[in-house]
Amino acid sequence: MKVVLDRINEDYLFEGKGKTGVPIAIDNTSQEGAAGASPMELLLMGVGGCSAIDVIAILKKQKQEIKSYHMEVEGSRKEVKEAKPFESILVRIFLEGDIDPKKAKRAAELSFDKYCSVSITLEGSVAVSHEILINGKAIG
Repeated sequence: MKVVLDRINEDYLFEGKGKTGVPIAIDNTSQEGAAGASPMELLLMGVGGCSAIDVIAILKKQKQEIKSYHMEVEGSRKEVKEAKPFESILVRIFLEGDIDPKKAKRAAELSFDKYCSVSITLEGSVAVSHEILINGKAIG
C-alpha cells in the first residue's frame, strides 16, 4: 500500500492521495485558517471508517436494514516527550433502521476484535472501545 502527499501552499497544507486518487486535504489545525484535517483527526477517521465498512458489510450479509449510519470517534491524548499520542479512542456508532441489537453488537465486536486493520494496528498502544445506539437506544 502506498499514498502520496504533495505540499499545496507555503505553510502546512498538503493533498494526500491513495490508490483511488481522491484528494484528502491535510493541514496543521492549530493554525488559523486551516483547510484540511489534522493527521490525528485522520487517524480517528481511519478507525471509524474501517470499522464502519466492516459493520455494514456484516449487517448487509445478515439482511439487516440500515437506514442511517452515523459515528462519533473521540480520542483522549497524553503527553509523551513533545508528542501527544492517543491513549484511548471511543467509537460511538449510531444506527437507524430495522436492526437486531444482538447482530449489531456482534458485528461491531467482530470488526474491532478481528477485521479492522486500523484498530488492530493500534492494539497494545491505544485502548479502542465502542458503544452502539440503535434508533436512539444504547445496547449493551
